[in-house]
Amino acid sequence: MTDADQPAPTPLARVLIVEDEALFARSVARRLEKAGYACRIAGRLADAEAALREEGADLLLLDMRLPDGSGLDFLQRLRERIDPQLAVIAMSAYGEVEDAVAAMKYAASDYLKKPVDLEELLVNVEKVLANQRVSRQLEYSRARESTGTEQIDILGESAAAQTLRAQIDRIASLAGAAGGDAPTVLIMGETGTGKDLAARCLHQRSRRAERPFVHVDCAALPKDLIEAELFGHVKGAFTNAHGERTGLIEAAEDGVVFLDEIGELPLELQTKLLAVLERRTLRRVGSSQERRTQAWFVAATNRDVERMVAEGTLRSDLYYRLNVLPLSLPPLRQRGEDMLLIAEQAGRQIARRYGIADFSLTPDARARLRSYHWPGNIRELRHLVERAILLSGGGPLGADDLLLPGGPPPADSTVSLDALSGLTLDAAEKLLIEHALRQTGNNVSEAARRLGVTRMAMRYRMKQHGIEAT
Repeated sequence: MTDADQPAPTPLARVLIVEDEALFARSVARRLEKAGYACRIAGRLADAEAALREEGADLLLLDMRLPDGSGLDFLQRLRERIDPQLAVIAMSAYGEVEDAVAAMKYAASDYLKKPVDLEELLVNVEKVLANQRVSRQLEYSRARESTGTEQIDILGESAAAQTLRAQIDRIASLAGAAGGDAPTVLIMGETGTGKDLAARCLHQRSRRAERPFVHVDCAALPKDLIEAELFGHVKGAFTNAHGERTGLIEAAEDGVVFLDEIGELPLELQTKLLAVLERRTLRRVGSSQERRTQAWFVAATNRDVERMVAEGTLRSDLYYRLNVLPLSLPPLRQRGEDMLLIAEQAGRQIARRYGIADFSLTPDARARLRSYHWPGNIRELRHLVERAILLSGGGPLGADDLLLPGGPPPADSTVSLDALSGLTLDAAEKLLIEHALRQTGNNVSEAARRLGVTRMAMRYRMKQHGIEAT
């Protein structure tokens, strides 16, 4: 195995090596650092505890016998007082079964017998950290779905909004409890109409509300890794597959898999997804073993699916299998006064987030909002309100503050220092990114060039700030 064949860890993932044999500890650190990890060595438990409290770590390599105490006692203290979730690989020269059992009792991720082969250790480190990342994603998903649940709703009093809420409630009632059958759902609507929100409403109102919600953006997954991301892989399935990995579908367990922008899935993977939907089983890349899935599949697209089928970019059999329960989202221009309710709610939330007081809309601003056609729908409305609040600094928003097409252009096409004054670094960065996208007609590559970053970095920052090119 060459260095080029090593797994790619999370950049500078931090490993704390708790080991009193200095020569062995330095050898481990050198090998892990070659693979891209940031390592720190502690020869005593007291030093290890201090390091964890001061700097933290992503993974702990813990010897079971140290000069100032037992690794097992330290592991118990770690779980109770310091970090109950930290990934731990326990090591012991004694290889006692009792040590292994006790370490697993305190949620050690793996157990290795010394002397440890450094290449085997490297594989185990990547495997443990990969599993830790999946677990944290699921915990975040569960936490996100279990907090602020009253806000997950379709806002509006129009006939279209009321019909949509009734349809969501009806479909959610048909999903069945976790572990049972659930008919697939296809959510259709223009860009920015709230397909993600509709999917989360379905999840929240169903009997699977306490189960995971896994959002899969089919358009954002790397083309060469999308199969492994969805279905997982086994060790040796392809270059750099040095350990097993759980796919997103399997990670959803018996919760919801939300396949956003399903039309962007390559044809060869559409075939594999269809097999999963039909047989309710999947196979990890490189494996012959079938694994059961009890997930509820909800897909979404903003494209004309019938046209995609006619053009051959979407398999007809997959379309019919997904379209068991269709849900069409109305564009904002068909929802009447709902746009004002949405604008006011968004404005209050944004003002609270940035510590800006006295948000309101003047009568002429309301009239301007009503008259606009909203090609970007709710997403465009929220971004517009956020931009107007940040640039105005608070107080009532007038029609000119909205900077809608058809209104007076801004006096200066650049973002002024006054506009950035008082903002946090995150808020200023978001404002600059949105400004660059507007100036380039939502051309992400050109906006990235103007800001002096790579397209990948631009996409990452857009995702961090919840910005989508409409």
